[in-house]
Amino acid sequence: MMQNSETAKLLIVEDDIIYANTLNRRLTKHGFDCVQVDNNNDALLACHRHLPDYILLDMKLAQENTLEIITPLRKLRPQSRIILLTGFASIATAVDAIKLGADDYLSKPVDSQTLLATLNDSKVTSVSADSTQEQTLSAEQVEWQHIQQVLKANQGNISATARQLSMHRRTLQRKLQKRPQNS
Repeated sequence: MMQNSETAKLLIVEDDIIYANTLNRRLTKHGFDCVQVDNNNDALLACHRHLPDYILLDMKLAQENTLEIITPLRKLRPQSRIILLTGFASIATAVDAIKLGADDYLSKPVDSQTLLATLNDSKVTSVSADSTQEQTLSAEQVEWQHIQQVLKANQGNISATARQLSMHRRTLQRKLQKRPQNS
């Protein structure tokens, strides 16, 4: 984090206002000066105006995907720490986010200690190839990740993904709605 004499600036990009307000309150208590926005354009504008030291991005905003703005945010603020938050975590999107310039990737909901450790670049919670291999995944989690990779390869096309996986389209949709819990 920043030195004690300076307040760390944090940009929160989240379209769920209740969750954004909760993050704002939690992180303000830990010394962050927070600014909230709920769409990609406002995120870029706020980044330019407020020059945040940290940026929390919800991956899925109403009709937008914040993966699209990671590169422009990184160009605007090369020293900022960018953390992607998502309720739809998969290895494929984590790899994409990191390749685009995100520093880390967390599944929602995230507890305060994990979020603070990640913001402060603690290696304990960092997503890396080593940490993902150390976890033992259930069959449902492996299937979920495979489906996510195939879905991504088909650019989100459910019908093409179902054909490639040799399953009925409705079966695939049901599987996508039932995200497996972490063990």
